[in-house]
Amino acid sequence: MPPDTDDDPFEDQKERVENPMRRLFSEYGRENTLQFLVGLFASIAARVLDLVPPVVLGLAIDAIIRQEKSFAAGFPVIPEAWVAPFVPATQSGQFFFAVGIIVFSFTGGAVFHWLRNWGWNSYAQNIQHAVRVDTYDRMQLLNMDFFADKQTGEMMSVLSNDVNRLERFLNDGMNSFFRLSVMVLAIAAVLLSYNWQLALVALLPIPLIALFTWKFVDIIQPKYADVRSSVGKLNSRLENNLGGIQVIKTFNAESHESDRVDGVSMDYFDANWDAINTRIKFFPALRILAGIGFTLTFVVGGLWVINGEGPGPFTGTLAVGEFVTFILLTQQFVWPLAQFGQIINMYQRAHASSARIFGLMDEPARLAEKADAPDLTVSEGRVEYDDVTFGYDDGETIVEDISFEVGGGETLALVGPTGAGKSTVLKLLMRMYDVWPTSKKSATAHQNSESSEDVDDGSVRIDGQDVRDVALSSLRESIAYVSQETFLFYGTVEENIAYGTFDASHEDIVAAAKAAEAHEFISNLPEGYDTKVGERGVKLSGGQRQRVSIARAILKDPEILVLDEATSDVDTETEMLIQRSLDRLTADRTTFSIAHRLSTIKDADQIVVLEDGRIVERGTHDDLLTADGLYAHLWGVQAGEIDQLPDEFVERAARRQAEVDASDD
Repeated sequence: MPPDTDDDPFEDQKERVENPMRRLFSEYGRENTLQFLVGLFASIAARVLDLVPPVVLGLAIDAIIRQEKSFAAGFPVIPEAWVAPFVPATQSGQFFFAVGIIVFSFTGGAVFHWLRNWGWNSYAQNIQHAVRVDTYDRMQLLNMDFFADKQTGEMMSVLSNDVNRLERFLNDGMNSFFRLSVMVLAIAAVLLSYNWQLALVALLPIPLIALFTWKFVDIIQPKYADVRSSVGKLNSRLENNLGGIQVIKTFNAESHESDRVDGVSMDYFDANWDAINTRIKFFPALRILAGIGFTLTFVVGGLWVINGEGPGPFTGTLAVGEFVTFILLTQQFVWPLAQFGQIINMYQRAHASSARIFGLMDEPARLAEKADAPDLTVSEGRVEYDDVTFGYDDGETIVEDISFEVGGGETLALVGPTGAGKSTVLKLLMRMYDVWPTSKKSATAHQNSESSEDVDDGSVRIDGQDVRDVALSSLRESIAYVSQETFLFYGTVEENIAYGTFDASHEDIVAAAKAAEAHEFISNLPEGYDTKVGERGVKLSGGQRQRVSIARAILKDPEILVLDEATSDVDTETEMLIQRSLDRLTADRTTFSIAHRLSTIKDADQIVVLEDGRIVERGTHDDLLTADGLYAHLWGVQAGEIDQLPDEFVERAARRQAEVDASDD
């Protein structure tokens, strides 16, 4: 099938997947073989029983009412010798025997329809659940730069819309396919066994319907690609707006955002209506083609019965009951043929969705981890950066030749202008990204490397252990990260403090909150520690969220602590409380701190100054002030000594800010 439009954010992943539907059935269908077989067998049995009443009705007319043939010989496909022992000899007996068969067909059909629905629904739901969980698990393993390129709404669309499309095809689509296939084949077999000449008339439209359906699929595919793309954009816009509702309200931008939502919603409306308009034209036209077969059957069969002989080239006889059965079955023939177009439609959607899902599952994690990697063992907490260079896939170098050492229990502060690479340096410690050479190797080459010895652009070590050679889970278990952008999950205060230390007792949680200067405000909340914090912690202030985050880090009791501007967005009084809790948290543990407010890190054992991804200064607070370099100028800015700053520093600051603004655009 043709790929989705260039607007599909997962087009690159999709193109790497071969035979996505075969993979879906082989990887997930095998685990649900029982449900599949139950659904398949029940579909066949139910549809065969559905055909019994019209067959028995026609037989009753010819064998019981008109008495033109033997009742036992009138069943299509089934040999007379098999039926004769069970057929009563009298006319009334045969009548009630026919009634019994009809009752059995309806009762048995109801049972098999229930089994059919149970089988296909169970099959589809189990696969839907497994695919969604596996896709989410794979997403969690992806590198952070993957998430930087994708919007939340787009990834939600894969986990929700695409997975749901698979479920609809596996349930409704496959259910309908086997049901309709059995019905078409069984009806064709019955009609051919009664009168092959009239059956050919009834089956005449099938080639036209097949050609018409193929043309429909060819036209509808790109339209559904446009629908899929517009859905992702609509989801992303809604997700962004709901997440930023406070900004929208404070800037009185409701009408502006309504216009933007209206725009993307109208794009979805136009794309979806284009597909709908094509679809609603197709199915009536398909019904007309199928109706031609019914009309021709009625005309030819009716003339055959009226005249007692076949019209034109047709020969032989046609009994009244057989004609009635033909009419009833041909009428049932119309709708299954029309529905095959819908099944193909569902299949094409499922094919595109499965390609997108498996493309995402196959996305390389880029963080190589050996299967037998040992756990990180932290004894002193000494951290070394040795000639570290890092850049993204586009080749742009973010940090270069970074080297420093932090002794166990010491505090190192990273300072510098916006965009200097401070956060990136610390994310390399936690392996949110990996050190890899931007010019000498590709990220893929590093991913396939067996150990850090294959990487020749530096390393990050903790107590002598390269962070790429130890188990990733043990590395991150030894580090606590406190960010300025505190994220709280929807739930209670206690659940958020215990996040990551899920087996913590209530007493330990309270102790951590007290150490983080958070216990007092938590106790004053309506339900204390059981108070719901709202989406992203919206019910708490910035300072309160920050202290909950610090309590979370205290409860984790890590060997190494990373503070990424932990007090930048709070007032002076709250900063004092947070700083007190941080002083307790940083005592006797290796600490990295990023701060724009230089007053919060002036007592650090070592200060490293970054500019344009490189280290330009290092030393203590007093040493750096004496050096009168970049750090001293940044200190002068915060001290209000702007008029005393050199013109060169101001000009470079303006250029840096322009570059940051350009990259944001």
